Amino acid sequence: MIQRIQSVFLLLLALAMLSVVFLPIWSKVDPLSGQELQLTATKLTYAHADPGMSVPTATWPIAALALASAAVAVFEIFQFRNRFRQLQLGLLNLVLIMGTIGASWYYSGVGERMLNVKLAGAFEAGFYLPTLALLLNLLANRFIRRDEQLVRSMDRLR
Repeated sequence: MIQRIQSVFLLLLALAMLSVVFLPIWSKVDPLSGQELQLTATKLTYAHADPGMSVPTATWPIAALALASAAVAVFEIFQFRNRFRQLQLGLLNLVLIMGTIGASWYYSGVGERMLNVKLAGAFEAGFYLPTLALLLNLLANRFIRRDEQLVRSMDRLR
């Protein structure tokens, strides 16, 4: 049913992945020139761009993967009658979350090369939320599997 603990985990997972779209993922500041580079789920831009700076880089794969993961998690909540399908959707969600982390890592590497290679950038909250979502996905799958084992044990007793 919808009120089980795995539904709470899946709802929190969906909220975490939705917030990835709105929070900054990575940033880098060059203290010498005062330029700042910021990565969000939709673009990689200079905060204080000079006229000769490059145009913003589109990073829509991060947003697409995060939104797809949130949608799968919400759909998974309502598949409570078919626990095997829930486990399959949990596996799909694992792949989507790992893709979000990988895309964030890739575009932060692109940003590293765009501004003063010697200075390191800083990961923001939007980078760490998919890791939290990954943990919530694993917990939800664990409780779904536990429910399936409980149902199977009850069927044996009949």
